[in-house]
Amino acid sequence: MMYAAAQFHGHVAPGQDVPVPRRGLRAAISCRGVGLHGGQEVNLRFAAAEPGSGIRFRRTDLGVTIPARHDLVADTRLCTVLADPARPEARIGTVEHVMAALAGLGIDDALVEVDGPEIPILDGSAAEFVFLLNCSGIVETGLPRDIIEIRRPVRVSDGSAFAELRPAAQGEYGFSAALQIDFPARAIGRQALSLEITPESFAAELARARTFTMKQDIDRLREAGLALGGTLANAVVVDGDEVINPEGLRSPDEFVRHKLLDVVGDLALAGAAIRGRFVGARTGHRLNNLLLRALFADRANYRFAGVAEPDLAAVA
Repeated sequence: MMYAAAQFHGHVAPGQDVPVPRRGLRAAISCRGVGLHGGQEVNLRFAAAEPGSGIRFRRTDLGVTIPARHDLVADTRLCTVLADPARPEARIGTVEHVMAALAGLGIDDALVEVDGPEIPILDGSAAEFVFLLNCSGIVETGLPRDIIEIRRPVRVSDGSAFAELRPAAQGEYGFSAALQIDFPARAIGRQALSLEITPESFAAELARARTFTMKQDIDRLREAGLALGGTLANAVVVDGDEVINPEGLRSPDEFVRHKLLDVVGDLALAGAAIRGRFVGARTGHRLNNLLLRALFADRANYRFAGVAEPDLAAVA
């Protein structure tokens, strides 16, 4: 069974399940870029998909299609990697930024084609994906969007890091998120951001925030075969109290904005739109994925507020 990727807007009246139309793409659009970790040139193509088919990734070089689902996440070290269980070599890495762009714009159905093992990093944010998707054209379809309403708090933790989904506050009917980060590098330090996620707020507040790393970690990452495509053109590099990039930051709190962008992208693998609130501290791809697995581990955690309920518990 196919599941639609999660979108985070779509408000309904209290106590009602008012259908919100699914959204898809009008036309195909392509780009080319370098994978952040593998360093390979990759072609990416966004294409329209059948309404109700959800977000799917296709490795055109292998002829393998992988649905955008949390249970198909095979690796969360530094990025989120999807893989086909039947063909473990069929992997697609760094899906979180493109998933954030799709979810942030409220796109339910799309086919994302790549001819390599990783999504191109472009400028390290989701802004260029947002631009491409808007150029493609976003259209409403006749089918209603699926919604998962959080019924009770679900929390996963690792030391001082945690990620939690809570029921929406009274009077709130979409998705909101609050995140805190704390890094020893003085250029980052402690930052916090709370935001209701809508297409407008995503584009204005999160989409341009770039991925970042510590200067002292770069050699270690490259020795491990990672960050081979990283440059100052696609990542913010921090050295203690200094940002090395000549242009500086796009906002003083760009770091927490990017981490919240990652949350949106990772939770977009839920299988339906989330109605509730995310709260987290020092979270990363691993905890974000574990949170979804914990959510679906107990049917009492959520209520399906769509028209036809998929068997989400079966993919927990």
